[in-house]
Amino acid sequence: MLVYEFVSGGGFCGKPIPLGILSEGFGMLRMIILDAKVAGHSVTTVLDSRIADLDPPLEADFKIIVNALGEAENAVQKAAESADAACIIAPETNNTLQTLVESVERSNIPSLNSSSNAIQKVSDKILLQKHSEKIGVPTPETITFSSEDNLETIVQTVTERIGYPAVFKPAYGAACEGLSIVTNDNQAESAIRKIAKSASTKVIAQKLIQGVPASVTLISNGTEALPVSLNKQNVSLETPKQASTYNGGTVPLDNARKEDAFATAKKLVESIKGLKGYIGVDLVLTENKPVLIEINPRLTTSYIGLRKVTNLNLAQTILDSTLEHTLPPTQKTTGYAHFEKVKTPNPTNETLQTAIRMPELVSPPFLTQQETETYALICTYGKTLQQAKHAFNKAKKQLHTIINNGGKQER
Repeated sequence: MLVYEFVSGGGFCGKPIPLGILSEGFGMLRMIILDAKVAGHSVTTVLDSRIADLDPPLEADFKIIVNALGEAENAVQKAAESADAACIIAPETNNTLQTLVESVERSNIPSLNSSSNAIQKVSDKILLQKHSEKIGVPTPETITFSSEDNLETIVQTVTERIGYPAVFKPAYGAACEGLSIVTNDNQAESAIRKIAKSASTKVIAQKLIQGVPASVTLISNGTEALPVSLNKQNVSLETPKQASTYNGGTVPLDNARKEDAFATAKKLVESIKGLKGYIGVDLVLTENKPVLIEINPRLTTSYIGLRKVTNLNLAQTILDSTLEHTLPPTQKTTGYAHFEKVKTPNPTNETLQTAIRMPELVSPPFLTQQETETYALICTYGKTLQQAKHAFNKAKKQLHTIINNGGKQER
């Protein structure tokens, strides 16, 4: 089978790789490949040459090394043609996920992703909101406009209809890209300009919903969806001058709104033809109800934590749901997993190779010549949430010690 992850697979060839996003992307790639290997599958993947040169831990049987974006696109096409199934991990931004899945569909190779049509429907947040309202799923009060519209008119409309604080973000986007929290008119103008710089002209402004940021992970066979876990999201919402970020999370999340969240996510996924495999539904859990934020029709970072608290082999589960249209029995999670991106100084090659041996390290702190700092992703498990977080803090301290000591661990 082919597993392709956009960021580590050459999607940024010719320009700097965004290291925070890389830590998530490589982490997902590494873990699903590991699970696929355990399930007995042979795996092919594609790697940016800059990452391949660092010899990161990756259990793939075949690695196709690329130096240019065109090479990466051709590699995906050719590898898909010779594979018995293909899984694409990519952002919805600029239709990247949809385009790559379309490439797989043209190859007539079984796809482990949602259909390209379904991806298109849920990637456009404006269309998704209209659909959600139609079927009775709560969404934030929303205004849509173009970044090319008159700024004064936009600001006046937002002030009168939504008020502040509000959230501004591109209609097409992944994670927290281009997202800002806005508290006044001046920030509204800055937020719109920020989105325009990301090459998106469609913009949405939403009333900020107070509550717990969460997601529901579901496995769908294209007809029926099984909610597997409710997850806590660690998100930093910032004003336009700073970058809003997704930092990690906890699986599972204990919350009184769990069953409501499961029911809402299940209803939504089952209402959209073509959604299948691994799906993430982002919600805000208020005191009264879950409110939909967006749907991620692909593998999400929660996969890294979920695989530690379930007996399922998630890679095989995705294969079974998409190819055989079968779902596993209703699942119960055991214990807690905490995963988080960690900023570190840029390591030397020696420190990197030492850090890679840490069992808690899902994605290593890839060194780069362009930056003085980089990111790692750590995931830890505990029977209780407190134990999982304690183990995370211990691993984070160990990682910094390794890097600061030039690869030598304290005894």
